[in-house]
Amino acid sequence: MKTDQLAQLIWDYHHLNHKLEKADCILALGSHDLRVAEKGAQLFLDKYAPLLIFSGGLGNLTENTWHEPEADKFAQIAINMGIPKNKILIENKSTNTGENIKFTRELLAKHHIKTKKIIVVQKPYMERRTYATFKKVWPNKKIIITSPQISFEEYPTKEISKKDVINIIVGDLQRLKIYPSRGFQISQEIPDDVWDAYKQLVKIGYTKHLIK
Repeated sequence: MKTDQLAQLIWDYHHLNHKLEKADCILALGSHDLRVAEKGAQLFLDKYAPLLIFSGGLGNLTENTWHEPEADKFAQIAINMGIPKNKILIENKSTNTGENIKFTRELLAKHHIKTKKIIVVQKPYMERRTYATFKKVWPNKKIIITSPQISFEEYPTKEISKKDVINIIVGDLQRLKIYPSRGFQISQEIPDDVWDAYKQLVKIGYTKHLIK
């Protein structure tokens, strides 16, 4: 099987294909991908929820290239798209997905905002890992995971090459495998063909994002 076909198997597995429905708030998780901010803002404009939250400080892919927290950068995109500042909350200290969720929960408590259902916006290849992490950190919350609807072929940009994307999705699959035993996520069943694709991609050198 060719590299792109192996990567496509993993890419598809990372997607949850949740059906969108109205919620109490939209939580867009920060990263290098500004399309996540645009997706979160558009969901707000489409009236899926009355509150928009951006969460993210500086992470692995932004700490050496950005000079402001991911959440602040994302919020400015939303404001530029016409969303009032008073409809936006910012959490800009978190450095990983677990902290995104934990600090957002604390932010909502600080503002005395109660939520039953949250739409979580993430990068396409991080839907499943975000779900697994969210259910570990905040198990009783109903969540709908979504992402910019972009194909594997269309996803790479001048900042993130196809090679970068494959390295990242391989690393994220490894985390889905090992993080439950470390207490970071709930367990997710990984089909044999997906795990075999992982092993083949590791064997040919896609190891940059792996945990040693």
